Amino acid sequence: MFRTALRNVFAHKARLLMTVLAVMLGVAFVSGTLVFTNTISDAYQKSSAKGFDQVDVAVQPKYQDSKGDKVGKTPELTQALLDRAEKTPGAASATGVVSGFTAIADKDGKLLGSGWQSAGGNYWGSKDARYPLVGGHAPSGKGEVLIDSRTAERAGYKVGDTVRISVDGPVLSPRISGIFTTDDGNVAAGGSLALFDTPTAQKLFGKKGTYDEIDVKAAAGTSQGALKAGLDKALPSHLVETTTGKQLADDQAKMISSSMSGLKQSLLVFAGIALFVGTFIIANTFTMLVAQRTKELALLRAVGASRRQVTRSVLIEAFVVGAVAGVTGLVAGIGIGAGLRSLLGSFGASVPDGPLVITPGTVTTALAVGIVITMLAAWLPGRRAAKIPPVAAMSSVHAKATTKSLVLRNTLGALFSAAGIAVVLAATSMDADAAQGPMGIGAVLLIIGVFILTPLLSRPLIAAAAPVLRVFGVSGKLARQNSVRNPRRTAATASALMIGLTLITGMTVMAGSLQTSIDKMASSAIRADYVVSMANRGPLSPDVAKKIATADGVTASSPLRNGESRIDGGTEFLTGVNASAIARLMDLKVDDGTFDVGGTQVVVDKDKAKEHGWKAGSDFTVHYEDGKAQKLTVAGIYEGNDMLNGIILDNKLLTPHLSDPADMQVWVKTADGATGTAKDELEKALGSNPAIKVQDKQDISNDIAKMFTLMLNMVYGLLGMAVIVAVLGVINTLAMSVFERSQEIGMLRAIGLDRKAVKRMVRLESLVISLFGGVLGIGLGVFFGWAAGELLGTKMPTYELVLPWARMGFFLLLAGTVGVLAALWPARRAARLNMLAAIKSE
Repeated sequence: MFRTALRNVFAHKARLLMTVLAVMLGVAFVSGTLVFTNTISDAYQKSSAKGFDQVDVAVQPKYQDSKGDKVGKTPELTQALLDRAEKTPGAASATGVVSGFTAIADKDGKLLGSGWQSAGGNYWGSKDARYPLVGGHAPSGKGEVLIDSRTAERAGYKVGDTVRISVDGPVLSPRISGIFTTDDGNVAAGGSLALFDTPTAQKLFGKKGTYDEIDVKAAAGTSQGALKAGLDKALPSHLVETTTGKQLADDQAKMISSSMSGLKQSLLVFAGIALFVGTFIIANTFTMLVAQRTKELALLRAVGASRRQVTRSVLIEAFVVGAVAGVTGLVAGIGIGAGLRSLLGSFGASVPDGPLVITPGTVTTALAVGIVITMLAAWLPGRRAAKIPPVAAMSSVHAKATTKSLVLRNTLGALFSAAGIAVVLAATSMDADAAQGPMGIGAVLLIIGVFILTPLLSRPLIAAAAPVLRVFGVSGKLARQNSVRNPRRTAATASALMIGLTLITGMTVMAGSLQTSIDKMASSAIRADYVVSMANRGPLSPDVAKKIATADGVTASSPLRNGESRIDGGTEFLTGVNASAIARLMDLKVDDGTFDVGGTQVVVDKDKAKEHGWKAGSDFTVHYEDGKAQKLTVAGIYEGNDMLNGIILDNKLLTPHLSDPADMQVWVKTADGATGTAKDELEKALGSNPAIKVQDKQDISNDIAKMFTLMLNMVYGLLGMAVIVAVLGVINTLAMSVFERSQEIGMLRAIGLDRKAVKRMVRLESLVISLFGGVLGIGLGVFFGWAAGELLGTKMPTYELVLPWARMGFFLLLAGTVGVLAALWPARRAARLNMLAAIKSE
């Protein structure tokens, strides 16, 4: 039986090729994901570990938790603490570390990097071992700065050039005194790093005379553990905490591994979808191969082979196919991993140097996935073949499924579908966080149910295409009959395409609806013409709001200033605004009371009011950051959104209690409205700052749209693999169907059907099956998009369902195109069959 199975594999090489390709693509996706994420993770971990070479023990401030009416705070690391650390037995030296956001402009005045990875810090003394200089000298005073070598290379800067820099708003123009190298992972990923001398950095980052961290280097012969123990004794434990360099490196490695884990899981989900689609192709292929070899298997049974041996022979074939697909998929996956790493560079993101990481786990996973998926998909056809009695097989009386089996299948499909719909509908009425699990389960149940019902659905849906197919005469009639001749095969072929289009359509419906909702939110909540913020969404210097208030053409402006407080024993964040201008800048719907901010009157969003049991006229006591208490009155309750929520009060009330006031945004109204000229004037008033964004409502929406578009394109690209696998499935099914119907096609040719008509018949059959899968996929996608939107609507009042008719039309066209392209080779093969040889074939 083993030799028979191997001979069958070699006898059907061409027929199994598509199956190998389908499995190989899925395995390549899995192994490529593992190689890519392991390589990136390893490179970043090694790079970050180098960054801790100069740190034996790090001394960090210990955050004081909020208790009672006291707001939590972070103690300051003073020069006195640094001196004590340096004098600790076993310490060779101590370095004070200061860091913060620092934007660097290129020679055209535009921001270098993404903003999130633009950092700044201090250079310690005249020679800092952390940052080896490759040119120039250490910075001195506000007029000098060091920049990293990667940034210098990207922007074309050299020692002696003047560079535009911003920390929290105001523009600085220091001279580049030197260029240094660094193993900083953010710089390796395309960010930038600027270094000032320590006093300048402390002043710029609001750390006058203090540090963010103290890094202590151990003396020769002193271990990190011994130095940590000494520092724990020498420094006040209620103010600081110490961590060894090794622990910091291990924590960083865990964090990198954790962040890569999310990416890995996301990519593996899409790989799983591609493999799931591939199982339909495998099952189809082996079903048809077994059907073609029914008499052969019956003969084996007649000469003594048992049912188990017949099943085992099919599984051996599947094992060989899976092993070949696993090996080729692994090789292709290694290439995909290397290609993805190079692709990051083309998008402007660089990755630390390092080799491709191919772990034993990756190799084992690739082979296991290829073999297990193929054998599982082939098991049912093999088992079905073994159950056919030899006499029945030889006379082909087994060919059609019994009425009992079809009734059982349809009943099962209806139960799964009903359960899936019920669970999804129930999830839409639940809290968004709690509903995610049930909705996922419901979606899986519904997809399985529709797949089981697809043979039943194929007849009426394909019959609906009959009037169109009649236009093509005999070819159209034959194509329709062939499409419904074997409903199970048609169902498996269409389902492969259905799954891909379900996910693509669902994501498109959600993204389009979210974008429309965000546009409505921006236009309904903001009366201001412009919103000014930092490129990294960090805090703005209060000087920015002052400059804007005195700029030409500005009629009203207000900073949105954040402050921490304690209310009813819990931590609450307050948003300060200019009471005199806010009515002209915000347009929030008030459900109770009035939007009246001024004096001790505040407004609160609905969720916060519900949490505390407040209504218009309620009084409460707030304990500010500095510990002082004040009684406030709720003037009104408004509908919050993602742009604005919480407790809003007058800045005159909030600012005196803040130790370091900082604004998250500044909202601006101008005399001329949102015009290009007004925007240019605002940017000019702010010194054409590369770190500051001046955006109107459309810009804000466009920013969010870019994010959705990027995510959607990524999803399209990842799901494209599943669609390619589905195309292979259509080709495979048609090719084997043509082989199966060779005698029939020969007879049609003999009675007058020409080659063009035969080609047209196969193409139309493929088109009908693909459109059938497309219709099911788009229908399910719209349903899932609606259901997910119902959950989002609970957190976003402006959410409304938007059906992207143009895109759905394009997806249906795509399904049709898939059908036409997939039929090219099978149609050509059918047309070239020798009619006499075909008639004689069995």
